[in-house]
Amino acid sequence: MKLDEYTSGRVPKSDLSAADLQRLRTLKSVGVAEKQDHYRLTARTVTGILELSRIRLVLRPKFPIAGSRLIDWLSYANGQNSTVDEELRNWPLGRDGYAGLVPSALLYQCRLLLRRGLRRDYVRRQRVDTTLRGRLNVEAQATRCFGAVGQLHIKTFEYEDGGWENLVCGAALTAAAGHVTCPRLKHQLTSTAQDFPRPRRLPDVLPLLARAQYSTLNAHYQPAHAWARMVLGGGGPDDLLNPYGYGAHGLLLKLDDLWESVVQRMAADAAATVGGQWARDTNEHIRTYRRHGNRTPPFLPDALLSFAPPGAQSTSYLPVDAKYKNYAKKDVSREDRHQLLTYIAGYTDPANPLALVVHPDPQGPSSHQLEFRGPRGLVGRILVLGLDTRTDPKTASEPLRKAIVDFVTPVAAI
Repeated sequence: MKLDEYTSGRVPKSDLSAADLQRLRTLKSVGVAEKQDHYRLTARTVTGILELSRIRLVLRPKFPIAGSRLIDWLSYANGQNSTVDEELRNWPLGRDGYAGLVPSALLYQCRLLLRRGLRRDYVRRQRVDTTLRGRLNVEAQATRCFGAVGQLHIKTFEYEDGGWENLVCGAALTAAAGHVTCPRLKHQLTSTAQDFPRPRRLPDVLPLLARAQYSTLNAHYQPAHAWARMVLGGGGPDDLLNPYGYGAHGLLLKLDDLWESVVQRMAADAAATVGGQWARDTNEHIRTYRRHGNRTPPFLPDALLSFAPPGAQSTSYLPVDAKYKNYAKKDVSREDRHQLLTYIAGYTDPANPLALVVHPDPQGPSSHQLEFRGPRGLVGRILVLGLDTRTDPKTASEPLRKAIVDFVTPVAAI
């Protein structure tokens, strides 16, 4: 069954088991409404593949992004610089849709590791041998061999490729092979997994990823581990894959979170080029205070940029909000206008009351400005920027970079 974002479809009651209904309601990726003789499923902002007991649910995005481009945006959100050879990667968009891109990316990065040669290190092993190499496991020798010396239980360190970096890749390749339906991709994942060591249980590698530390010796594993996190459900950029924890039994991409991550990085990078930064200090955020003094969580845009030019007496702020909506074809909603005006009132200088809304535009870059005036004059301005999703993130970010430069220029001239 195929559903586009925010669309609905009918499913006979016989096609959904009680376990399926429980999974759908737990994941919250699809709305479920029970009718007289069927269930109505409504897609939300999660796209990808969800395997149920009797049906395969394909959730398709509302913004058509080419597979070779989406992987660039995923890499960018992961903090990677996408420099992948198009001929080598050849990202397919098959029956798995966008979800199939993640295993493809993982496969490509793991093959690069194999070409370079897997990192070898000393790994603790416990084994039984006839000669003593290492340290004798006295407890095991006494309880299992009753003191006999024909077989020795020993503890030793072996120089091999069984380090945690390779275990993570092996586990992720195995898990990805179980998700995809493309026979060719499944075969490639399975055969490549044979070249990596694997843990006894796939969830065992999640603590390894949580404690991951990188140095010059293993930094080249980071791209592969970024995709491994997504396949294993242990994180990723704002939980793009399996967003509600391990065991979703499908490949799910939360595209609104992806867009937010992309815009945040774009805004922070652009601000850094003109001396600004992402304002993360909680003292700089809008908060709501109740009558009895209890504070609520801060009221934050997706990226709050701060600029303090040399010689300036105060810091200037620019709120940037990511909206996974097509604001090139429709007006900014009333709720979003009120939200942005609150950011303007709380963060910006009355002399330059500006906020940015950044949305995806598959038709090409676009921009327009909303100006709000009242009895006392200018209330605020909202610049609505559409970024071209047909190109790479660096090129697409140019309108946002220019808007940030234009905002800073009059400040620097003061």
